[in-house]
Amino acid sequence: MQDLTRGPVLGHLLKTASFMLVTMVFQTLYFLADLYWVGRLGKEAVAAVGVAGNLMFIVLAITQMLGVGTTTMVSHAAGRKDRDQALLGFNQSLVLSMLAAVVFLIVATLLQGAYARGLSADAETARLASRYLAWFIPAMALQFAMVAMASALRGTGNFKPGMVVQTATVLINIVLAPILVFGWITHRPMGVAGAALATFIAVVIGVVWFLRYFVTGAPYLVFVPADWKPQPKLWGRMLQIGLPAGAEFAMMGAYLVVVYIVSRPFGAAAQAGFGIGMRIIQAGFMPVVALGFAVAPVAGQNFGARLAARVRETFRRASILALALMTVFALLCHVAPAAMVRVFSPDPQVIANGEDYLRIVSWNFVASGIIFVASSMFQALGNTVPALLSSVLRVVALAIPTLFLARLPGFELRWVWYLSVATVTLQMVVSLLLLRRELRTAMAGFPATPEAAPDAAAARAAAPGVPDGLDPVTALEAAVIEPESP
Repeated sequence: MQDLTRGPVLGHLLKTASFMLVTMVFQTLYFLADLYWVGRLGKEAVAAVGVAGNLMFIVLAITQMLGVGTTTMVSHAAGRKDRDQALLGFNQSLVLSMLAAVVFLIVATLLQGAYARGLSADAETARLASRYLAWFIPAMALQFAMVAMASALRGTGNFKPGMVVQTATVLINIVLAPILVFGWITHRPMGVAGAALATFIAVVIGVVWFLRYFVTGAPYLVFVPADWKPQPKLWGRMLQIGLPAGAEFAMMGAYLVVVYIVSRPFGAAAQAGFGIGMRIIQAGFMPVVALGFAVAPVAGQNFGARLAARVRETFRRASILALALMTVFALLCHVAPAAMVRVFSPDPQVIANGEDYLRIVSWNFVASGIIFVASSMFQALGNTVPALLSSVLRVVALAIPTLFLARLPGFELRWVWYLSVATVTLQMVVSLLLLRRELRTAMAGFPATPEAAPDAAAARAAAPGVPDGLDPVTALEAAVIEPESP
């Protein structure tokens, strides 16, 4: 376990983010390489993968819900030096993740045809999207196990195993994709289905690799079969923390559904341009996503250790880093959007649509970076409801006017992009105001100086009768300190 309650906060952020960034860089290469090969198949293929890829936001919503709850509970336990609770949280998250994966696999498989037809601009795009989903849905179902294991490791400050496994799976995916798409070596080209099959094979290898680490790697977290018996109360606490965070991704999925609905009359070229633009943004956002993954455990462990100053410092340092990273990416997308889109499609209409999208939405990148950091801070504090509220506000403020504008004569997709910039800015302002309030209330009883923070181990020794699962520091304080009057 990596103790993140000691040493420089900036150093912890950079170290943990660097591990995640390596993974994100290779993930970026996967996104771009996959899009590059599919782009050789035509604009319908690009649009089909974009339509199918929207389902990934549903998976992200569910896995984020489970992962955030796991990371928060494990990081708080690790900050209190309570390994038993960390092990219990990890093992229970595995059981819950497996249950969610099975439900997702069944429901998504039954609805894949209707989903593809409902969002595609034409019959060919729908047919290709359905072929892609046939392998992509099982691959996404397997992601649940990987997310549970990686999230628990992040809670302990251990990013290296996740970096190694996920980087290796991305490399495998990159190598297999063109072989299966074009039939290199096999002489049996599979088209878009080959790209999805490459993802499925890579994820299978990643899950097996992760399992081997927990069995043979002598880690801080291990499989404990005795902890696999479902504990609904613990699941409830995990979901209470993670549900709002997962709902944030569901809101993003809802936004994408709205965009694909209003873009259908503009044809496959418009959907392909938007799909390429989204992939480029996903790639460019990877550094700040990696930073967000680092913020949650760093701030979470220090929150568990009741070190208020270090929690606040984590936010300040991370915000400055996010500002710098997003400014660079925004400038790149504003100056050379067409050149980036042209790499993935030679079609002039696709390029024009992608260029328009990137140049306009680049104005909200800095605000998006700050939102990422704020959301991670809410996760660390164990209350993700404020992040959900700001996300819902943004999607509602975007979706309702968009559906209204789409009915007007002369409607253009760029109207949606300008509206997106305004609503993301609104979300950033609301998130910062809510975070300021949450920091003040969540840490109201924390000691003013680090030296005054009680040691968790000493608190446990002084309160041997504390029930399992209850923070011993909080229990000891409750026993000896008279509560303040309201």
